[in-house]
Amino acid sequence: MSSPSTPWSNVSLGEVCQFKYGRSLPSAQRSGGSVAVFGSNGVVGYNDEALTRGPTIIIGRKGSFGEINYSGLFCWPIDTTYYVDATSTEADLRWLYYRLSGLPLKQLNRAAAVPGLNRDDAYRLRILLPPLDEQQKIAAVLDQAEALRGKRREALAQLDELTQSIFLEMFGDPSVNPRKLATIKLGVVSTRITKGESPAWQGFDYEDEGVLFVTSENVRLGEIDLRFPKYVPIEFHRKLRRSALKKGDILVNLVGASIGRSCVFQGWYGPANVNQAVAVVTLDSAKAEISFIAALLNSQRGQEMLLGNRVEGARANISLTDLRELDILFPPLHFQSQFARRVGTAERLKTSHRAHLAELDALFASLQYRAFRGEL
Repeated sequence: MSSPSTPWSNVSLGEVCQFKYGRSLPSAQRSGGSVAVFGSNGVVGYNDEALTRGPTIIIGRKGSFGEINYSGLFCWPIDTTYYVDATSTEADLRWLYYRLSGLPLKQLNRAAAVPGLNRDDAYRLRILLPPLDEQQKIAAVLDQAEALRGKRREALAQLDELTQSIFLEMFGDPSVNPRKLATIKLGVVSTRITKGESPAWQGFDYEDEGVLFVTSENVRLGEIDLRFPKYVPIEFHRKLRRSALKKGDILVNLVGASIGRSCVFQGWYGPANVNQAVAVVTLDSAKAEISFIAALLNSQRGQEMLLGNRVEGARANISLTDLRELDILFPPLHFQSQFARRVGTAERLKTSHRAHLAELDALFASLQYRAFRGEL
């Protein structure tokens, strides 16, 4: 895509854009109009008035620092964020969105008590800057790949809704337990409840290829999101076998904005490991059905139970002890098996969609890697 006549400049991020500070807008002051109000981890409300001019990149400054969101319209980023719009860069905003998403902003935290991103640290990061027309071509290619991934995620969300509908039909609302089902501790029906470590704790760095490394950013409600995957060396994976993932493991976020969210690891990604923010729950298949426990944890009541166990403070968290002691509804195993059979078709469709999504994730990562090095 590049040519000798248009060489790419090696520049600092601060030469490309300015991170503007968001502005406080308490919930009571949001008028509920059509303008999205963004926090560090996405939309948190709506308002009549906008703060930005046109399409906007929102960067998490506090809390979920380093998170990158994009609004195709003007919006209101609150004071836990930075933002970039057409008034603070001459770069193509979609290209810059993808480029920022691939930078290690989450590794720039300088505040031990309250996670935060200092924009001066971000400004010092070095990137290759292509000419504007090439930025637009790169963004168009990545937009097409992202659109395909979006369709797969939509299909998966619809299938998850179907699974929840079948769950409610068979077992009722877990919050009221109309079937008077028994309860049991999650630890009783599990053979392993553990978590991983940061590569840095073992003297390793992230790599462009290697073993998939799942963080809390990847664990969504009912799915693993690999739009921006991370990889670690195989040596790290072998060293930390206790948190290596197996097919059928349930992953639960222990911290962060998506605390309590869980999904099942399907195993088609090859070897994988997790960091310290993600719990790994391996069920005893002779005692519990994976699909039932996963549906229960992802139900509204399941989420309430998980969030009810979090420890509040500078950074809310769920402990492994909390998970082991979590009281879950527990119908007889043959009813769980009946549920598994009923949702089997939906699960097979989800398996197909997830496999295709994994391929699209890998394609996107490859395109992104090559695009920002001028190799497309």
